[in-house]
Amino acid sequence: MRDMSLLIAGVLTTGQSSALTVPKQPLVKPEGMVQQSANSQITSTFSPAEITPPEFIPIDSHPKDALSVLERNNQNVTSKFTEAREFQASFTLAQEAERAEEDIRTQEREDSQTAPSSVLSLSSESPDLNNPMSQVTSVSQLKDVQPSDWAFSALQSLVERYGCIAGYRDRTYRGNHAINRYEFAAGLAACVEQIHELIGTRTSDTVKSEDLILLQRLQSEFQEELKVVEERVSALEDKTAQLQEKQFSTTTKLVGQAIFSLQGTNSPEVDLFPRDGIPERKGETNITFANSTQLTLATSFTGRDLLLTGLAAGNLSSYAPSVYTNMGRLGFELDTDKDVVLNELSYRFPLSDRFGIIVGTAGVNPINTFRGINPLEGSGDGAISLFGQRNPILAIGNGTGGIGFDWQISDRISLQGVYSAEIPSFPGNNQFGGIFGGKYTIGTQLSLAPTDNIDVGVHYLYSHSPDSLLGTGVGDAQLTSPFAPPVAFNTHAVGTTITWRLNPNLQIGGWGGWTFSNPENLSGSVETTNWMVFAAFPNLFRPGNLGGILVGQPPKITSSTLPDGFNLPNFSDGGTQGGRNDTSLHLELFYRAQINNNISLTPGFFLILNPDHNSANDTLVIGTVRATFRF
Repeated sequence: MRDMSLLIAGVLTTGQSSALTVPKQPLVKPEGMVQQSANSQITSTFSPAEITPPEFIPIDSHPKDALSVLERNNQNVTSKFTEAREFQASFTLAQEAERAEEDIRTQEREDSQTAPSSVLSLSSESPDLNNPMSQVTSVSQLKDVQPSDWAFSALQSLVERYGCIAGYRDRTYRGNHAINRYEFAAGLAACVEQIHELIGTRTSDTVKSEDLILLQRLQSEFQEELKVVEERVSALEDKTAQLQEKQFSTTTKLVGQAIFSLQGTNSPEVDLFPRDGIPERKGETNITFANSTQLTLATSFTGRDLLLTGLAAGNLSSYAPSVYTNMGRLGFELDTDKDVVLNELSYRFPLSDRFGIIVGTAGVNPINTFRGINPLEGSGDGAISLFGQRNPILAIGNGTGGIGFDWQISDRISLQGVYSAEIPSFPGNNQFGGIFGGKYTIGTQLSLAPTDNIDVGVHYLYSHSPDSLLGTGVGDAQLTSPFAPPVAFNTHAVGTTITWRLNPNLQIGGWGGWTFSNPENLSGSVETTNWMVFAAFPNLFRPGNLGGILVGQPPKITSSTLPDGFNLPNFSDGGTQGGRNDTSLHLELFYRAQINNNISLTPGFFLILNPDHNSANDTLVIGTVRATFRF
């Protein structure tokens, strides 16, 4: 978390419409327009110097690793082509050594750690500060070079006189190993080019005849190596030309994810009327094969801003209507009714090096603004259940559009905040929509890193709901009896999420949440709780894989003191006051096998004991196999 800067760019990985309808449950009113929150809380960050299109960070990453998205190998399209052209214009020892050594390091060097880390040489002491490829003019500046034979001495003399070699960014060759013959040949090639240029553009006495003889001897000695270097330069030129011809855009990067999934449930006996404890229905479901896809366009206009435009489509419907509970929902559910929907349209920009703003009409809510703490979060590569994605209180209010901020207070402390409306575009009755009407949420999260291995998020949200619905999408997500008229509620929610990285292959953590809801025109209140504990096993059996175990309690009404007829826990017995008598328990196990960098396969299952917090209900079993393709 110490390495994070500015605003989190929450990138959707399966996509969903900005407002989806939660499946209707018998005798319980539907949850209305709900954003499924099937996003992967995959983060990217603003850097003071640059911003890159979003990338999908491996799920075993954690907040302090988020800057990996900004590494050079993920730079934007413009900078990639700029690097290639600069590489062609000024070919130096350090630059070609990067590429040559990748192919022959096992043959020429025992310690691969001496390989250069960058293809560019940037020296603040170079003669031309305006030229990023300015060269070091003295071998003595390359402090780790120690010549041991005539060739090194010869090249040193040429470098001293003609300034034809640039070093690495720290002007060293890294380590104590002598550079191999290919690295040496790359430096020699640079000197050959430099001297030929001098001969062609200056007077004949600029290059001494003895230096030409020495250069000819060196070329003869390293003829084979020079040939390899020449072939690499030619291949790089061809590749650069191809990239320039096929580039999508110099300002926009296209990223996407597609999910194929096979899922099914058992057929549990269901008690719809808890007053008698006798099941009246039986859940009936089919095994389904479904898909969801998202395409995201990430555009930067200044190098420090980011416009995200996300399109999503899918046909994975929820099993909730068939099994009479929303506790078995999958984290990657998406049903757009054969339409392509706009699920993200947000703009992120920094006001300073430590303060960033997000504003948008879609994709601006606590989930996409707060920094993710749960290492098992990710609809495409994390937990398979909706409940396993994150603390449910973060979904309160079903926010889609609004404004938020991310403030890096210090290396170990940051603060995020957001105002989000459920239907900000609705122009009619302000009781149901508009930016300041209908359902809206104000939230904040304090993100802490007390040590390098512990991340903590402390959440607070205030939400106004005109329809008795919390909108968490799982567990007790509504506040009143289905037989009572809708009531407007104001809800305060607090919670915390914590992750402790015990070692690179084991992380543990959990979360807890509590809500307190007051009706506007009734007496009494409603309280709910939820909790989860989890263990994550990165690199299980193979690097890049991930195992996960989760145990928790979905949101549960623990106290309801509304007037008789309005209370949900006893709705089938006159709606009298009281909380749930029984408690549901969520048990989940999954394993993500990373086939390659772009494809993963995740089998998993979870059980719900006492679904709907009713011990008369049979245990619900949900199994799935999820295949995720990233591009």
